[in-house]
Amino acid sequence: MSTEGVEIFIPGKSQAQATPEPVKLADNKLELLAPAKNADYGIEAIRHGADAVYIGAPAFGARHTAGNSIADIARLCEFAHRYHAQVFVTVNTIMFDSELEQARQLIWDVYEAGADAIIVQDLGLLEMDLPPIALHASTQMDNRVPAKVAFLEHVGFSQAVLARELSLSQIRDVAAETKLRLEFFIHGALCVAFSGQCYISEAYTDNRSANRGECSQQCRMPGNLKTRQGETIATNEHMLSLKDNNQTENLEALIDAGIRSFKIEGRLKDLSYVKNVTAHYRQQLDAIIARRPEFESASHGRCSYSFVPDPDKSFNRGKTDYFVHERKPEIADFRTPKYLGVAVGKVSKIAKDHIVVDSDTEFHNGDGLGFFARNYEKARLSDDKLTGFRVNRAEGKQLYLKSIPEELRVGVTLYRNHDQQFEMLLAKESAERLVTVDFALEETATGLSLTAADRHGHCVTVSADFEKQQANDVARNCEGLKKNLGKLGNTDFMLGKVNVGNAGGVFAPASIINGLRRDAVEALSKARIDGYQRPTPWERDDSVRYPQKSMTYLANVANQKAKDFFTRHGVVSIRDAYEVRPVKGDAPLMITKHCIRYSYNMCPKEVPGIKAEPLEMELGGKQFKLVFDCHKCEMLVVG
Repeated sequence: MSTEGVEIFIPGKSQAQATPEPVKLADNKLELLAPAKNADYGIEAIRHGADAVYIGAPAFGARHTAGNSIADIARLCEFAHRYHAQVFVTVNTIMFDSELEQARQLIWDVYEAGADAIIVQDLGLLEMDLPPIALHASTQMDNRVPAKVAFLEHVGFSQAVLARELSLSQIRDVAAETKLRLEFFIHGALCVAFSGQCYISEAYTDNRSANRGECSQQCRMPGNLKTRQGETIATNEHMLSLKDNNQTENLEALIDAGIRSFKIEGRLKDLSYVKNVTAHYRQQLDAIIARRPEFESASHGRCSYSFVPDPDKSFNRGKTDYFVHERKPEIADFRTPKYLGVAVGKVSKIAKDHIVVDSDTEFHNGDGLGFFARNYEKARLSDDKLTGFRVNRAEGKQLYLKSIPEELRVGVTLYRNHDQQFEMLLAKESAERLVTVDFALEETATGLSLTAADRHGHCVTVSADFEKQQANDVARNCEGLKKNLGKLGNTDFMLGKVNVGNAGGVFAPASIINGLRRDAVEALSKARIDGYQRPTPWERDDSVRYPQKSMTYLANVANQKAKDFFTRHGVVSIRDAYEVRPVKGDAPLMITKHCIRYSYNMCPKEVPGIKAEPLEMELGGKQFKLVFDCHKCEMLVVG
């Protein structure tokens, strides 16, 4: 495998002893990738700083309820390309034989609508007549080893979404073996299983397959944990419910490890989440780019906001950076899978119609507050439940409620999970994105010409003929010219440099300058659209061998085209996907890096002398065995 232009990091010292050198890649563009539930959400994501958005196709998306029409995808593409931002369309489920032709036609429709790439899971699609559109490998393909990602590069993919579970050193290992653009989730919900390696939903909820976009999220349900001998370890706890991903503190380290696309989860989240979280990471990446000029944004334009972005104020289950810095405690919150919010104080008094909170927080009418019905911080009780209420009227620390929750007690910690004032800001127009334009005005034999240029290589010149007159006051005339050129109003542009040159001595009516400005802006907008080029498909090498000779149901091969693809690339034994031929008897229904032994301080690697007891979990009325692969540091949920 060629590693030209790539610096391979070979671990030899601890992080405390030496900071690894950045992986050297030719690609210097950093892409902020935001979710789009629909076209309107995608447009707002771009306004708030996204370099690209990903949106569901009419069918075959990994979020079954987030499909969109071809017309809406076309509308989003048209808006995105004004800023040279990109639109990726998800076609990332596995497919049955009867669905492949529909999927092929859909991909052609998406391409003709202007989409820049499709995100796919099912490699059977590569055996079909696809349009010349870029291919991105979905995280559902379980992209966590260098050999797998390198294979994807050779068969035509230009970008791959890496597994969320990877550490910085593992990301470096992948980057050293491929020239693909590497994409990584930096925010939002975490699937407890390796993506594409969970079959609990398919097995127990009427064929609702996570690999076909219909996950029932049984992992968010409460469960019970016991030893095989029946000893109870935990009752009614959300043992598989992870906190949400937040990589704010690790962005620069991820860049240095080789990540170039930074992905926000959330195609089912509300619009305020998309605005707020996108704006937050836009500011973070812009700060890095300002400090490190070797990098640049993947799209054009600068954003300004009417609010201060704060991801803690949007839906989250607490935050974790997961395994980026290797395994650490408290990646899950066993108390609740809901949005807990930020701790804002404790109840100090309960009156008939109000409560008093010991807090420095400024509360607002309409705020949403939550609490645990019993003091979870002091006792892990089975009936601890998150409940909540809305503030009817806030007067300092006194909060007036329509009714006092029966379970509320003095001393209980309150968490704010709805900041009414913040949400009201986000409900309005909350961002503006503008491209800098520089103007140069020059005198011609018959009038004036105006050259407009952005800072990305697009330049146009327009002219106007009129009866010229000399200005009586050149300095004042120059100021008037600059003022009129700066009236960019509701365009996509903001004024950069203005050079009036020898035109400063020419008096021109305001109508002439305004007309030149309008014509120049219109021409520059057209030049920018005409100059936009969609990414081209990656080169394909049909002779490359897949890194494995045999494939189990974990490979998710659900159709004959996919079998043909893998057979052509050297695989000799291929088992049908679980969705086609379920496994009889006990089988791993989930593979995860989250370890319940570790979470309950029962890991033999961490606790000297502790016995590695087999464990059983009851979840949603079903019994599962927990099998621990300590060599790989993985847990298998067997059912």
